[in-house]
Amino acid sequence: MIDFVKLQQLMKEQLEVDRTIRIVEAEGPTLDAAIEEAGTLLDLPVRRIEYEVVERGFKGVFGTGKKDWKIKAYGKISVQTTKTSTSNVSADGEAASTIGMNMDGEVFVRLSPDGALLKVKPPTGSGRFVTEAMAMQALNDRSVKNIDKEAVRNVIKEAEGVYIKVGTFDRNYSNDSSMKVETTDNDMKAYITVEPAGIRGCDLSFDVIINFLRNNRIVYGIKKDVIEHFIDYPVYKTPVLVAEGTKEANGRNAYIEYKFETNPNKIRLRESRDGKVDFKDLQIIQNVVENQPVAIKIPAQEAVKGKTVKGDYLPAKDGMDILLPLGKNVHADEDKMTILADINGQVMLANGVINVEPVFVVEGNVCLKTGNIIFLGTVVITGNVEDGFSVKAAGNIEVKGTVERAELEAEGDISVAQGITGKTIGHVKAGKSIWARFIENAIIDAGDMVVVSDGIINSQVDAYKRIVCQGKRARIVGGRLRASEEINAQIIGSSSGTTETICEVGIDPKIKEAIEQLMIDKSTCEKELEGVQAELQELINIKAQRKSLPEDKEFLLNELMDQRNTLTAELQNIDKEITKKQEEQNEVKTRGRVSAANMIYAGTKIIIRDVVTDIRNEYRSATFILENNLIRAVKYEEPDKDAKREPQFVDD
Repeated sequence: MIDFVKLQQLMKEQLEVDRTIRIVEAEGPTLDAAIEEAGTLLDLPVRRIEYEVVERGFKGVFGTGKKDWKIKAYGKISVQTTKTSTSNVSADGEAASTIGMNMDGEVFVRLSPDGALLKVKPPTGSGRFVTEAMAMQALNDRSVKNIDKEAVRNVIKEAEGVYIKVGTFDRNYSNDSSMKVETTDNDMKAYITVEPAGIRGCDLSFDVIINFLRNNRIVYGIKKDVIEHFIDYPVYKTPVLVAEGTKEANGRNAYIEYKFETNPNKIRLRESRDGKVDFKDLQIIQNVVENQPVAIKIPAQEAVKGKTVKGDYLPAKDGMDILLPLGKNVHADEDKMTILADINGQVMLANGVINVEPVFVVEGNVCLKTGNIIFLGTVVITGNVEDGFSVKAAGNIEVKGTVERAELEAEGDISVAQGITGKTIGHVKAGKSIWARFIENAIIDAGDMVVVSDGIINSQVDAYKRIVCQGKRARIVGGRLRASEEINAQIIGSSSGTTETICEVGIDPKIKEAIEQLMIDKSTCEKELEGVQAELQELINIKAQRKSLPEDKEFLLNELMDQRNTLTAELQNIDKEITKKQEEQNEVKTRGRVSAANMIYAGTKIIIRDVVTDIRNEYRSATFILENNLIRAVKYEEPDKDAKREPQFVDD
């Protein structure tokens, strides 16, 4: 019998303990995440947390209805005293999370087929030790019989955190703790849900849970630490994640890390005080010095095969290797991973390979004094390119003056500060973009864009992406213009309607030109085959009548048969190539549009893919698109941002 004084002391101690309990509310997408959040708020290890579920979470269906788990959690922390802590390390080897934190010892009872088991954990800091009374109370609560008190005292004294048999119990098999397992996320996660043991029912053990998982084919990614924690701190009627598979991951392909800017649209232009761009200083040259690294190959990664909790492998692919993009004037270092420059000059990416090109400057005009220029680098011309001369460069061409009836060809960009007056035969071809003040009576071919500030007159202009005329007087009058994405100007066509203006979009001009050339070759081949076939048939008829042919005629007969076979094979190859090019053209996925910010005049012909329409009325501020296989006018659409920020050439 407990006297009043002792009872008062016990109540005082319990009140002191209760005051040390901090309760927090935490939530997370999973129960584990909510517990971890509570641990952060309480500044306690997860194993030291007790909780109750306030609201069960739900992962949702197709991203809807998702709800977080909500719990109330608490941890018992002893009242701090001035007594110096003898150790900052708990019995299981984990350091105390905060200096000065005190935690009471803990007692655990588990009923197993072998008997009643007891485990005691020591306190930390100035926490209180487990007493024999506390242990006996815990055993009595579980209806343990034949308690070996000496064994109990030894367990308390040693406090090794290990379950030791200290008694027996009358087992009620129907009250044993039970569990079920379920997998989610295509067998990537396994959860157990445990029902608590009833009176005199056995608790689950670590081995029982492991064997149960294995019997249900849960063999991979088992979270043994979670199960061990669960044995001491069970969570009933709530799914607990006990196994998690490994997701597969394809290896990253090898790639090139360039040490220079490869995008020509990121040219850094200088503006004058009035906001105009000085085209004489395009800063398009990226200089490198001999033996300077210009690119590094990042090797491919191996794949990481996935595995489900049931042990099924999930295949993945290794990353693919690539060759070093070695072009002119570069070489691979000894490591075969680094590309170095051979010479001083301009580094650029052209046709998928790295080149280092020196820069050649022409002081003045390209004329009789200089002759034609063929240069494996960038050419800068401070004057004009006069009639009849040609400039060919593997890099860029920059002309400070005008280009007359001349030929310019560059693998990179071409910029003409003034204009291009082709006089019907002048030809300017760029692998990338062309900028000019105006284009008149010229043949233009750009692998990217053509950007003009004043206008395009009676010219043949092809651009892989777009043709843009954006100045105040920017107009397109006469000629044929083709671009895959867009043709845009202030004015398109002429008010008189006497000059035919053709604008074609939605196609790759180079592919279409190749198809047209193939059709010409096919027609030529067919005519030649037709002539050979006629001569051959005549000789065959003569031989059928006379039973034989003279030696020279017999030789001609065999020769014609060889020619027929050759031409037939050639026709077949041409047909295959035409089919291939047509398929490539069909794969060009672009919207295609023709836009006039101010006016498009009647008489203009617009072609979008294979649909042709003649403009019969004037349209103000309109864009023409292809919709339901018909060309129709919609509200005017401005050019894309990258086209609008391109340079405009100005006077000195």
